[in-house]
Amino acid sequence: MNVRKHLSGVLVVFLFFLLMAPIAGKVDAAPSVPGISAEAAALIDVASGRILYSKNGTKKMRIASLTKTMTAIVAIENGRMDDIVSVPKEAVGVEGSSIYLKNGEKLTLEELLYGLMLRSGNDAAVTVANHVGGSVPGFVYLMNEKAAMLGMSQTNFTNPHGLDDSNMHYSTAEDMAKLSAYALKNPLFRQIVSTKVKNISWEGEEYDRRLQNKNKLLHLYQGADGVKTGYTKLAKRCLASSATRDGRQLATITLNAPDDWNDSMMLMDWGFKQFSPTMIVEKGETIETSLAPNGETIRLSALNEWVYPLRAGESEQIKKQVVLLKKNIHKEPAGSHVGFLHIHLGDQLIRKIPLTVQDDTPTMAVSSKYLSFWRRLWEIMAGGMWSA
Repeated sequence: MNVRKHLSGVLVVFLFFLLMAPIAGKVDAAPSVPGISAEAAALIDVASGRILYSKNGTKKMRIASLTKTMTAIVAIENGRMDDIVSVPKEAVGVEGSSIYLKNGEKLTLEELLYGLMLRSGNDAAVTVANHVGGSVPGFVYLMNEKAAMLGMSQTNFTNPHGLDDSNMHYSTAEDMAKLSAYALKNPLFRQIVSTKVKNISWEGEEYDRRLQNKNKLLHLYQGADGVKTGYTKLAKRCLASSATRDGRQLATITLNAPDDWNDSMMLMDWGFKQFSPTMIVEKGETIETSLAPNGETIRLSALNEWVYPLRAGESEQIKKQVVLLKKNIHKEPAGSHVGFLHIHLGDQLIRKIPLTVQDDTPTMAVSSKYLSFWRRLWEIMAGGMWSA
């Protein structure tokens, strides 16, 4: 019985966040978008999740070390950063980028994540996976579970580092943009990927490891604050990048991009210039709706505010529609959740805002007075046994 209650609670929480989550919208690339070298690319507004630009964005491709974005966020959410981790022998000498871990060497999980994201250590990836997931396959299961929760429907992971071990390890530019936007909302992840240089311990050596971030955009682009470089012989040059200006954060993904640094900078320049954050709904905003068949007007309140990036001329395409969960909301007291405000951009549903009853209706006010009277009478008769 307790297990059933737990599962029911988890289901309720999951459905709540599903309804509250932004419905990422996409736009076609405008003629002013600069030409880029990438075979596939995506630009996303981090706060809203709106895909601002996409080129072959749903094409399944190899993603090289961009994989480590998922490795890092899964480790952050499932591990303890102060855990002392012992390096397993299978992590030593993994091909590709390395922070030169030694068998049995001990580091904190947080130090390993810096080695993972700044220097793209494949040995760090295997060590993290073994510690957090119990094994590499166990950790990969967590990675794919997280991908499914984030709606990354065209993604499959087979390892925690992104080496070309099979054709079954793939994602898309748009899926990886979703992942970047999600991960960048985590404070520790943001701190790690925006760090230019970090010293971590090196057991048995006279000096610490000095990790210099491979992401050149941290030095080249104003406001750059992430995310991850990637390269293998088959995936070619891949880059996940992000930048924040005037409180707005954008992130880009470029896959198989010979000119990846310039691709990302041009896309973010375009995104910052073309789109402006627009207040669509204010918290507590009054929404009036008429009830059929009597036409009674009920005042509802938006539970939260919502800001969405719009391009010039798109404000006129915003449409709002009240969708009620039940018919007799005139019988509901103030504060009751009774439906959603559906917001469309053109024909596309982009957000659902919860709506509550703003004021007691006259019917409810009268009913409340009678209820209060009978309640007080019952308390007197029952000796106060009916407590508030």
